[in-house]
Amino acid sequence: MKAAFNRKYGQPKKVIEYGEFPKPSPNKSQILIRVHSSSVNRTDCGFILAKPWIVRFFSGLLRPKWPILGCEFAGEVVELGEGVSRFSVGDRVFGFDDEGFGGHGEYMVIDETKMITKIPDNVSYETAGVATEGSHYSLVDIKQAGIKKGDRVFVNGGTGAIGSAAIQILVAMGVEVWATAGTKNLKLVESLGATKVIDYMKEDFTELDEKFDVVFDSVGKSGYHKSKKILKDGGIFMSSELGPRFSNIYLTLWTKLFGRVGKHRVIFPIPKSSIEDIEYIAKLLKSGEFKPLIDRKYKLPQTTEAYEYVLKGEKIGNVVIDHNI
Repeated sequence: MKAAFNRKYGQPKKVIEYGEFPKPSPNKSQILIRVHSSSVNRTDCGFILAKPWIVRFFSGLLRPKWPILGCEFAGEVVELGEGVSRFSVGDRVFGFDDEGFGGHGEYMVIDETKMITKIPDNVSYETAGVATEGSHYSLVDIKQAGIKKGDRVFVNGGTGAIGSAAIQILVAMGVEVWATAGTKNLKLVESLGATKVIDYMKEDFTELDEKFDVVFDSVGKSGYHKSKKILKDGGIFMSSELGPRFSNIYLTLWTKLFGRVGKHRVIFPIPKSSIEDIEYIAKLLKSGEFKPLIDRKYKLPQTTEAYEYVLKGEKIGNVVIDHNI
């Protein structure tokens, strides 16, 4: 089969190869998928660069354990391993797997117990193929924070894959959401359901004369000590990144030990995949309450270019890899 793969860590131009790679076969409880669509995202970039260095403890100290990256995907089931009961040949499926990857190949295998489910009939492979990474990380944080209907949440980074998904999920829950965006994307983030969008190029959101139950820094460019100004007493700060000098880690530990940091809590949930979460995402896709933003589209042979673009840090939403070459 054709695949984009890397046998060592480094910059995409230097390490990604495109060509023939052994086609996988499904073992017990696995399904073989003909991939139609995948993406390049922050997770994939972290694993190809092995940054932060701690990534190597999961992906291989000296060389990648998984040479074919691509943690989110959509495709068609073409073969079943022994004992598979959740899926049938011909099913359209989508999912997320950061403990095996494989989305950047023509075919991939995944255990049926992992974060995978059927694509709703009204959703395309392209949309489903970029629907999980941002929404998965958002949903993990939203659930951990205990956000509920009627809460007020500020999302820093409304145009990223995580932030744009978080806004839509929160709005579907009945939460009032404020967010940040650059000047040219204010209307776009408003269209996702945000009550108010702050132009971060002109205004510092941490100086707002407003109070929120939760501040979610989905791009990791703020921090608790700045954001606490707009948190209600007992409010929560959470981020998708480690924070300045790994502050989100030690502030989270402090919260666990002493209940709060000052008047607030800081949480940094460890993402955990679940079938329940992806079925919830599928429900939102079907209802139209969640539609992942798509920035650019590349063909599978252009995977290197896709990585280079994502690493610039300028993407809006998601970058699609079209496998129908």
